[in-house]
Amino acid sequence: MTLDSFYAIVSGTCFALVGLWWGVVQFNKDWLKHDETRALAGGIYLSFLIPGVMSLIAQVSGDNKIIWRATFVIAAALGMFFTTRLIMKTRATTGPIGPFRRYRWIVIVLYLLVLIFGAAPELADPLGLKPLQVESILLSLLILIAHGLTWEFMTQPEDN
Repeated sequence: MTLDSFYAIVSGTCFALVGLWWGVVQFNKDWLKHDETRALAGGIYLSFLIPGVMSLIAQVSGDNKIIWRATFVIAAALGMFFTTRLIMKTRATTGPIGPFRRYRWIVIVLYLLVLIFGAAPELADPLGLKPLQVESILLSLLILIAHGLTWEFMTQPEDN
């Protein structure tokens, strides 16, 4: 698969999932009544929106490396900020939480790596990969975690 194909598929998939999530939230308006569930629902939204935007820009930036690099750095910084804020807002949760939510800090680490490879793409050279290949692996991991977070959120007991 070419990188153009990968980013086209990821972008389309992430934006489709964002749209589907809007529908799910619309049918579960109780989530919006409580700060924690509203924050968690918003976190899922951003878990697909941010990789979707990065993938779209990677696809349309063509040979202009500055555009995709700046987008990945800015998006990763925003992903780190919003994930940190979400963790802080929901850390007082009582009751059981699943492994994806418990280890959500890994999302911050992945975004940090996205930021680093966006800011210094030459770091991909020793790995024998192109910078956008490294970024595609990191985005794939972010999206995988987003799916796990979505599953945990939608299957949590209603009293949490």
